[in-house]
Amino acid sequence: MKPFILLLSIALLFLAVSCQHALKMQKKCTFMFYNVENLFDTIDDPHKTDNEFMPVEPKNWNTERYRKKISDLARVISLVDTVKLPAVIGLAEVENDIVLTDLINEPVLKDAKYCIAWEGGPDIRGIDCALLYQPDKFRIDTVVYLKITIDTIPRFKTRDILYASGWLDNDYMHLFVNHWPSRRGGEEESVVKRERAAEVLRAKVDQIFENDSDANILIMGDMNDEPADSSLLHVLKALPNSEMPKSQQLVNLMWDEFSNGEGSYSYRNDWSMLDNIVVSSNLLVKRRGYNTSLDNGFIFHLPFMEFVNNRGEMSPNRTYGRSYYGGISDHFPVYVTFD
Repeated sequence: MKPFILLLSIALLFLAVSCQHALKMQKKCTFMFYNVENLFDTIDDPHKTDNEFMPVEPKNWNTERYRKKISDLARVISLVDTVKLPAVIGLAEVENDIVLTDLINEPVLKDAKYCIAWEGGPDIRGIDCALLYQPDKFRIDTVVYLKITIDTIPRFKTRDILYASGWLDNDYMHLFVNHWPSRRGGEEESVVKRERAAEVLRAKVDQIFENDSDANILIMGDMNDEPADSSLLHVLKALPNSEMPKSQQLVNLMWDEFSNGEGSYSYRNDWSMLDNIVVSSNLLVKRRGYNTSLDNGFIFHLPFMEFVNNRGEMSPNRTYGRSYYGGISDHFPVYVTFD
């Protein structure tokens, strides 16, 4: 009987270790952000300036090209987390919920049963922020769209900031998806617009901290600014990820990539870290519940997402330039993992 008991004990121990490992694997999750570069359908919306993305226009945006872009984007998302797919996906440059529905119904994403948070905003081009989330992982109970206005520029219109809050298991999470004003018209002229976006976001963050000093806050998006720019560093107060933060501070997890000369966007081989992931201190220092680490912000790209020119310079393989290029997006996605 002794050999039998020994074998049984070993088997039970192996089972316990396996179950514990499986439980740990289940508790990992990925949050990602992706500027998907003009994700338009091929149907004219009379309330938006989407004419350039019609089949009869010079860009010749047709069903075949649209389906290819949807399929390629789904492939990228599926490869960011090949085990369970990202729990939450923030998106920028999305025209409507039709393109989002087509995206989540792609075969490589369908099993995740993503839900959609999206609302048409004031941007004249009709490109907005959106949120995809697996409802069995992130249980949303509030979605609000923060308006960005400037008193001195009454006709100014830009994308809303998408704010969602809800439960990630036993952790209550506050999530923001951003696409701040571009640098068109010159950086000096446009900086006030991005700083205003940062002010609106910071005001909401302060309100959350007033109610909960240990709030779990995750901010992601295309800020059209880099981590050391005033809007992020001084207005939003997102600090470098070089040391552990104090209570109620924000940390930019993409700062080290920025410091190393890396980026999520390239213009004429000049890389910029425009896509940022910022977290509150509690997500870094707490011992229970979901947390992450200072070095857990990543840029994601694989060869099929890249374009290499005849000088050997690599950049994101974009969909359009002056003509149709056939790529996926002019940005690389960024992501953070939580344990």
